[in-house]
Amino acid sequence: MREVSRRGILGLGMGAAASLAVAGCSSGSGSGTPKPARTTQAKPIGDGSTSHGERRKEAPKPERLERGQKPPQFVVFSWDGAGEVGNGLFPRFRKLAEDHGATMTFFLSGIYCLPESKKSLYRPPNNPVGASDIGYLTDEHIKATLRNVREAWLEGHEIGTHFNGHFCSGSGSVENWTSAQWKSEIDQAMSFVTEWKTNTRFTDVDPLPFDYHKELIGGRTPCLKGQTNLLPTARELGWRYDASSPGGLQVWPSKKQGIWDFPLQQIPFPGHSFEVLSMDYNILANQSKNSTNAPPANYPGWRKQAAEAYIAGFKRAYETNRAPFFIGNHFEEWNGGIYMDAVEEALKHMADEKHKDVRLVSFKQLTDWLDAQDPAVLAELSGLGVGQTWSANGG
Repeated sequence: MREVSRRGILGLGMGAAASLAVAGCSSGSGSGTPKPARTTQAKPIGDGSTSHGERRKEAPKPERLERGQKPPQFVVFSWDGAGEVGNGLFPRFRKLAEDHGATMTFFLSGIYCLPESKKSLYRPPNNPVGASDIGYLTDEHIKATLRNVREAWLEGHEIGTHFNGHFCSGSGSVENWTSAQWKSEIDQAMSFVTEWKTNTRFTDVDPLPFDYHKELIGGRTPCLKGQTNLLPTARELGWRYDASSPGGLQVWPSKKQGIWDFPLQQIPFPGHSFEVLSMDYNILANQSKNSTNAPPANYPGWRKQAAEAYIAGFKRAYETNRAPFFIGNHFEEWNGGIYMDAVEEALKHMADEKHKDVRLVSFKQLTDWLDAQDPAVLAELSGLGVGQTWSANGG
């Protein structure tokens, strides 16, 4: 989890793409989110790793737009891996979300619930048994991850999947997996999350308070690769969206094979004539190439540039076509933690009181909202290009 080289190269935006391969409901701004009520009525599922019956903070039901009604500005902050490794980033951003009425999507890597001593249980397609390009967590970090995932769900956040071993290159790359192999990978991720008690023997961690078979409706593939063969399997499993596309544009989403396609998006990159993909790693790759520990003298300028890129992407959508804006992140302290500071600054800007019609939501909430809309209204919104201003007369 610590090395950029393990993540492979994600979609880097127009500038770096020439030399590096591309891989990769309203909870508006407010004064805070009330803590979810706890209940003792939790009922275990399976071995007790998961349960149901605990009450969580629920989002309001999605409202249906009328013809000619301006849509809210949706923004989705999502996190790949969603492991807590002792740097405090998972609770930091849960607290930030609580403070600003935001809901997020956490794409949990299944092996972050599996002890390294049991890694032989993982059989990744086209790779050796137990292999993983992101490694395994220590027992204490598994416990911290489980506790944060539990609290995040109770606070109203979504738990998706980032699958398992994060293979981005070579013959074992997820880019080469068949639909059947994706099914195997998903089944294994499901088992690691729903059978962690059996695999870890932990007795001092509460169960995850959800039925993951019902909770899981979407994910993001490692390095934004392999979506084509994933989608048939996702559809069979009843998934409702996928966030694996690289190099999307700031336009209203559409469906692929009956599943909502939520790509990371090309956004303005201050100081450059090209755009950059809306993810922390992609901004880093355009600033410090493969280094996550570049000379600190660069950090202030790079942090400012990253925050301004997110804000510029937000502003372009908010002031024009109102296309939902997607931002991807990792719980990492790359280049002194500047990307975490940048995304916090950007979220605070978007949640400012002057942005009354901004909704900081999860992918699940956005999916619910889209599915509740009149198809004719969505068709009008989908006709708006990047930076094309919305109007009550259909653009």
